Amino acid sequence: MRDSQVFSVPPVLVPEPVIFDNYENVFSRMNVAKFFANSLFVAAATTIFQVLFSAFAGYAFARAKFRGRDLLFFVFLLTMMIPPQVNIIPLFFLMREAGWVDTYQALILPGIFGGFGVFLMRQWFLSFSAEIEDAARIDGCSVLGVFFKIALPLAVPALVTLGIFTFITTWNAFMWPLIVTNSDSVTTLPVALAKFKGSFREIISWGELCACSVILSLPVILIFLAGKKYFINDVLSGGLKE
Repeated sequence: MRDSQVFSVPPVLVPEPVIFDNYENVFSRMNVAKFFANSLFVAAATTIFQVLFSAFAGYAFARAKFRGRDLLFFVFLLTMMIPPQVNIIPLFFLMREAGWVDTYQALILPGIFGGFGVFLMRQWFLSFSAEIEDAARIDGCSVLGVFFKIALPLAVPALVTLGIFTFITTWNAFMWPLIVTNSDSVTTLPVALAKFKGSFREIISWGELCACSVILSLPVILIFLAGKKYFINDVLSGGLKE
């Protein structure tokens, strides 16, 4: 809708006429394709690595027996209680010393480890019987074979659930990408949206701003719809366990 209809009283639910000028103006004023690709790459890479590492760590905490396992897992849980803002300054200095400021590494690597993912996967691996794995070992299956051929296929609902949470969190991240990026070559879409809003000076084009917000929201909606079945199955299975 046009800007004149955004704050009209009574509110206009169906724009008349329907226009697409706002989307055309957004693509002409900013490099939406580049920022969109940056966000998609960062969110996808972070999601893949975090799901993989969380599955490995969760399986180790659930099945492996080693000294200090429970204490180490407790330390992982403690990391969930630390506000992310506390880690920003030391993490930025670490990225600067490594020469990774304004790079994809700085956007991806800090997000591939997380206490929540390890906790979620550990609880899932503890939920199903270990007799299936024992039978596979008796048949000569190695530890990695049991993990990849039995544990991971059974954990697909938990993996998808963790993937959805991780993708949405990374896609919507604003503070860390704003701090660690300087150039448009690695700027993500939420940061670009904030800069786009600030570029209007005294006049804010709410139609164009809302059009950019719609573009920002589409991948999150599509990811959830794609994994909705597994997500619901994971929630239901967790609620029905005795």
